[in-house]
Amino acid sequence: MSRIGKLPVAIPAGVKISLDGNRLTVVGAKGSLSQELHERMTIMVETDQIKVSRPSDSKQDGALHGLTRALINNMVLGVTTGFQKDLEINGVGYRAEISGNILTMSLGYSHPVIYNLPEGINVEIVKQTKLSVKGIDKQLVGSAAAKIRSFRKPEPYKGKGIKYADEHILRKAGKAGK
Repeated sequence: MSRIGKLPVAIPAGVKISLDGNRLTVVGAKGSLSQELHERMTIMVETDQIKVSRPSDSKQDGALHGLTRALINNMVLGVTTGFQKDLEINGVGYRAEISGNILTMSLGYSHPVIYNLPEGINVEIVKQTKLSVKGIDKQLVGSAAAKIRSFRKPEPYKGKGIKYADEHILRKAGKAGK
């Protein structure tokens, strides 16, 4: 039995769950999420929890069991508390500013880097060098943060670039002098 898949997903107060075939819709205080789940998994919605069961003990069903439960749990967490990824910009003259849903960054190139934020993603600029990517869809938040980081990945000599706040950069020694 999948250790993650057998755990029930608690439904907090104020969250509405609707199941139509294998399409699950979760509505909460922060918004609503809908996802098509695999047809082999059986989803039982009770009053205060959701249980996922699988038809057999095959390897594929075990993997789908844990995946389905994790997707449902992320949907419930997203509509109640939301998700957040923090980014830091390191480098002389590197900074970011936002206007509407357009993120403009100066990253040492000859031109500013412009990124149109996807629907459902908010970026807060704490300082000019600290960004906070927020949203209710965990996959979308991670994808947007990875895309922003990809514009200037941190380099190993001085650490210049965009990195996750909890990321540690392995530093290399520069050229050895005589």
